[in-house]
Amino acid sequence: MTAPPFPPRLLSPRHWPTWLLLGLGWLTVRLPYPVVLAAGGLLGALFRRLSARRRRVADVNLRLCFPALDAQARARLLRDHFRALGIGVLETAMAWWLPEARLRPLIAGVEGLAYLRDTLDGGRGVILLSSHFTATELGVRLLNLLAPINPMYRRHENAVVDDVMHRSFGAYFETVLPRDDVRGMLRCLRQGRAVWYAPDQNYGRRGHVFAPFFGVPAATNPATGRFAQMGNAVVIPYYIRRLPGARGYYLTLLPPLDGFPGGDEVADAARVNAVVEAGVRPAPEQYLWVHRRFRTRPPGEPGVYDDARAP
Repeated sequence: MTAPPFPPRLLSPRHWPTWLLLGLGWLTVRLPYPVVLAAGGLLGALFRRLSARRRRVADVNLRLCFPALDAQARARLLRDHFRALGIGVLETAMAWWLPEARLRPLIAGVEGLAYLRDTLDGGRGVILLSSHFTATELGVRLLNLLAPINPMYRRHENAVVDDVMHRSFGAYFETVLPRDDVRGMLRCLRQGRAVWYAPDQNYGRRGHVFAPFFGVPAATNPATGRFAQMGNAVVIPYYIRRLPGARGYYLTLLPPLDGFPGGDEVADAARVNAVVEAGVRPAPEQYLWVHRRFRTRPPGEPGVYDDARAP
């Protein structure tokens, strides 16, 4: 089916810079994969130089989460993170626009896929508990090549990017769910389908509990347990890791969380954060450290980001 034309408001001159950048991304990801990685690395180095606030946020996060690292090791991890971040921008474009024939060969290995397939074959819904890696959207697309999943997404503040993202992902998935579409999510779960869900970001104090993330109290959404209970769903952790040497990606699915939810929201939130940690530690540079994960502090505790105002 042919996609409807873009709304005229998105074609106005004020949006032309965005269209130009999207066009450059569309062209770049059609280059050989090693060239795409190299271009992404250069883009990340540019981000690191131009975005002092995000650099400050990432540095604070790394200092809090990896206190054993000395200044030199932390600086190296920060540099590697921005390289991964730049690559992640182009991986997002790959997820939006590359055909299956280009993407499938990039799956270098898969672990635990049977957990997902067996659960779906048994008629139970699955919450794919994931997190915001730099290759997150590509990880969603790659897994969908192996088993049908339905991703949840956060609407982008740029109207052009949001429209392009929704059109692109809508072509590959049965259902693409906005983050606030709880009814749609539960409907998918009750129908015995898999929903990709990443609850690892800070959206403010309302409705959150504090649970440790790398040993630091973090405002954590406790909804994962409620969704699993209401949707009669199994929770299966899912991670993607970019391999060195342009060797592609390793996809990991862990066994379903046993006894989850356990009835204690704080304990369940701590368990969710522990799942995220387990996915971050093998390649910490590939996690999204530029997000202000510790923006919301427990009562009486000072802020940690000072004037770093990045979202």
